[in-house]
Formats: sequence, structure tokens, C-alpha cells
Amino acid sequence: MGLTKTPSWRRETGFGVLAIAAVGSASVAAQIATYPNLAPWYSSLVKPAFNPPNWIFAPVWTILYALMAFAVWRILRLPQTSAARRSALTLFFVQLTLNAAWSWMFFGANSPLLGIINIIPQLLVIIAAVVAFYRLDKAAAWCLAPLAAWVAFASALNVAIWRLNG
Repeated sequence: MGLTKTPSWRRETGFGVLAIAAVGSASVAAQIATYPNLAPWYSSLVKPAFNPPNWIFAPVWTILYALMAFAVWRILRLPQTSAARRSALTLFFVQLTLNAAWSWMFFGANSPLLGIINIIPQLLVIIAAVVAFYRLDKAAAWCLAPLAAWVAFASALNVAIWRLNG
């Protein structure tokens, strides 16, 4: 009978801290670009009828960032020798970088066009990350699914804002 190696508390905690720090850093980086540009720039833009009220974005992103941290923590805990794990983590961290960069491109540069240039590849990488996570840990993948849905919606919103203000 084989012995299964139980993960150590220190290893689990370390991966939790890494997940929270990475996702939290992306969130803070995005907020630094976003908040100073909400007024007057973003508030002055013409928006489509399906644009949600501004108050909805903070709670939605808080939930999405929490789900992202939990999902990546689950993948980080898997055996480190797995090529599938490395690929999934690469996709996750690429999408996380694109996520933070979008705020700088859209809000920081006051450019819906730059936002589109970022958000379309970002959505594709998120979908690839969901697929990669699903192969390793279905719960982790389901935690990223709301992110894919929201970024798909945000992509449509970004394109509509660009078209209305371009």
C-alpha cells in the first residue's frame, strides 16, 4: 500500500500568501490607474444602455479577485513536476498581468481603443486558463468561469464605449 504525502501547513500557507499577494497586487495596480480617471474622464464618456451603474464594479471585482486567488491557490498546491500545472499557472499569471494592464490602457491612458487591444487577448487567455485549470482541478476552473463571463461582458462594453466616443 502506497503512502500519500499530505501537504504541509507551511507549504499550504505559503501558496495562499502567494496567491493573495499576486492577485491583490494586480487589484491595487489596476485601482491606481482607475480611480483618478473616473471623474472627469470616464464620467464624461457616452456609454451604452447596458452599462451598469458605477457602484457595481467594486463588489464584482472584489468577488472575482477572491475567486481568482482561491483558484490559483488550488493549482499552486498541485505537484510541482506537472507540465500541465506550469502551463496553467503561466496562463493564469499572463491573464492577471493583462487584467492590471487593461486599467492602465483604458483608464490611465484615457483610451478605449487601447483597452480593446488588451481586453480581447485577455479574454482569450482567461478562457485558455479556465480550460487548463479544468484539466487539473474542476473547482479551480469553475472559480475562473465568472471572470471569463465578466470579461466577455466588459469586452462588449469596452467596444461599445469606443464606438460611441471614437
